[in-house]
Amino acid sequence: MQLPILRSDANGYYLEMRVEADSQDASELTVIRRVPLENLSAEEWDDLKTEYANLDLDICVNQGVGKGLEKIQDRKIQRLFMALMTFLNPRQVSIVLYLYKLAAEQGNGPIVTFRSNDLLTILGYTRTKDGGFASKLRSQLNRDLVALHRTELVLAQSLKKGNQNMGAKVMIKSVLRIKDYEIDPVPRDFNLSKAADYTYELADVYTISLEFFDGPARTGDCVLFANSINIAQKIGSNAKSDYKTKLLVYLASRMKWDTPQEGQYVIISKQYLFKNLDLLGSNSSRNNQIFWRTVEELKQEGYILGAQELPGKNKIVGVQFQINSAKLKCS
Repeated sequence: MQLPILRSDANGYYLEMRVEADSQDASELTVIRRVPLENLSAEEWDDLKTEYANLDLDICVNQGVGKGLEKIQDRKIQRLFMALMTFLNPRQVSIVLYLYKLAAEQGNGPIVTFRSNDLLTILGYTRTKDGGFASKLRSQLNRDLVALHRTELVLAQSLKKGNQNMGAKVMIKSVLRIKDYEIDPVPRDFNLSKAADYTYELADVYTISLEFFDGPARTGDCVLFANSINIAQKIGSNAKSDYKTKLLVYLASRMKWDTPQEGQYVIISKQYLFKNLDLLGSNSSRNNQIFWRTVEELKQEGYILGAQELPGKNKIVGVQFQINSAKLKCS
């Protein structure tokens, strides 16, 4: 994890965070996550810099992001840092996968419309006695959707210019964009951004556009998931602990980069697997136990047919996965 930075240029103010590539693996790409800070006054910029000084990266790394942000008093600024530093956590990934599934069902291209209560039900949350959902759950869903909407991803692709020269094509996209939202006829006000930054509110219907719907080059270069994917959350557990979703999505991303042998077999360094599952620290026994338990979960759900460790060069251990192409395949 790196410290987010505050940046200003001729186009405005930004809160951004750089996720570095790995020089030893082509699948580990550099990406910049950023939140444009629109309509920010000079006074608000100064307030943001003052609060920024209260961000403690060491505590974020060692005790959790929530702990590291406790000294920040302004709730909006605290939630902006939280959204940026925990972006695309397993719960948000599950939401995105479900929205792509809905897009296939609704047949309107990247445009998807859904009721928020239906999505909370699919996520496995329990309704209250009055038939609704707890305000904490409702608030979290709106914050997740707004984070996916307002956080931009800046990616560079190599681009051949002329016979010899290589340039770069820079893409700036959000995972999704909220096009509009509806409020059921009850006496309440609702503001999308204010709800994400300060209050505990949720709109009743959202219409969104999936920004990566056609793939970066519109070539159909994608990974297909089984229609039966289960996004229900484990009640009472932190989204960070959803290792199953982390491993499933990382395997899918590696299938896109590593051409699977015989269409099924993918070999990945155990080091990268642990890094992408957030299995950090020196307790190798705990990390191994969690990893193989997660592999077993994906085997039970049919995504993995088998997995085994393989010795590699320089004592680097790899794991060979046999992927069930009926549930997860490149296209």
